[in-house]
Amino acid sequence: MPVRKADAVWEGNLKEGRGRMKLGSGAFEGAYSFSSRFEEGTGTNPEELIGAALAGCFSMALANGLAQSGYTPRRIHTNAGVKIEKLEEGFKITSITLDTEAEVPGIDEQLFMEKAEITKKACPVSRALTGTEIKLQAKLVNK
Repeated sequence: MPVRKADAVWEGNLKEGRGRMKLGSGAFEGAYSFSSRFEEGTGTNPEELIGAALAGCFSMALANGLAQSGYTPRRIHTNAGVKIEKLEEGFKITSITLDTEAEVPGIDEQLFMEKAEITKKACPVSRALTGTEIKLQAKLVNK
């Protein structure tokens, strides 16, 4: 299996400094700062990238789990809300909420929810984030 890489450069102190993060594949490069991380400033931040990684991993893993059970999803859309808080010991990502909506022909609600819960605990990015509470709101929609 390949080793995936990312790169970050930070220049200056915490409040006035600035940085750039980029993916090794070249698919993304973006600026980040104190303002984009802890306020509402422009740019990206590590928490957004963690959210994107978890949403992508969860969606793929759920599709695989459903397919292994004989259900081919038409579409899985997942949003991740990453909450960072300042605690006594410093900043910490305290929770991530996954909000997923899936169109899966032929599956019943109970089985879909079981597969989603299993995936929340088992996808590789979820497993890497075991120190963070991951909450799941899953909805089955059939059009």
